[in-house]
Amino acid sequence: MNYKLKTFIKAAQYSSFTLASKELNISQPAVSKTISKLEEEYNTTFFNRSRNSISLTNEGKIFLDYAYKITELFEELKNSFLLNEKSISLEFNIGLSTTIATYVIPKVLAKIKQNSNNIKFNIISGNTKDIEHKILNQELEFGIVEGKSSNQLLRYSKFIKDEIVLVTSTNNSNSKSSISKKELSEIPYVSREVGSGTREVIEETLKKNNITTLNRVITLNNTEAIEQYLHYSNSYALLSIHAVTEKLIQNKLKIVDIKGLSFEREFDFVCRTNYQSKKMDLLYKLIKTNYNF
Repeated sequence: MNYKLKTFIKAAQYSSFTLASKELNISQPAVSKTISKLEEEYNTTFFNRSRNSISLTNEGKIFLDYAYKITELFEELKNSFLLNEKSISLEFNIGLSTTIATYVIPKVLAKIKQNSNNIKFNIISGNTKDIEHKILNQELEFGIVEGKSSNQLLRYSKFIKDEIVLVTSTNNSNSKSSISKKELSEIPYVSREVGSGTREVIEETLKKNNITTLNRVITLNNTEAIEQYLHYSNSYALLSIHAVTEKLIQNKLKIVDIKGLSFEREFDFVCRTNYQSKKMDLLYKLIKTNYNF
């Protein structure tokens, strides 16, 4: 039954038997046959089928809610006797927002692996909105993101603090050691994409300080691209201190202070509200324990 429900869930998530089969590494006819058997067992139709697509019927949407709940119980049952990280081979699928996936967590996971060889990690990275969306869709159980949404279906727990700093290339001859809020709105500025947790924190702080516009010259969707752009220009960017530490040490970037303005935030663990899992609790403990505070 667990196999059937997981097959049904993937077909529903992708609205495609073909894409579900690729995700599950089984044939498309096997997916179609599994869904048909479920429909026979429950004497109803879960999918509207057309030549090129499928979509859930009303009964299918109701069944999907039950399928999520039942597969969660199966997962809970599987891990109900989990005592510690050394007791069993474990595999974790973790969603991480981009800055955390690149600059914070790799060294933590490496440290965990040194002490617990039986643990495997699969990392899925994206901007904060992407990770939260996957958790809400139950494609992921757990993530670490760069900000909090107001969605009541998500629960957040503190991980570590972060500061976002204004940086520019050390080759930028026009730069000063500090600037005013007015000057911030005038300098050439490189921005992260919409949906980025970093961008959301920046825009929220700017709004609170009555700064309505920035002189945006380009928008890029990851920190490495922004750092490269800064290296070849006289532009500026607001980036996580975790992301620029090495470039500061290498003297490739420098921090420009903004008088009377700071950008602070927290990186947070996130899961669905009311979701409980011993496996997730163990992962939370491992990451917290192995992060060098």
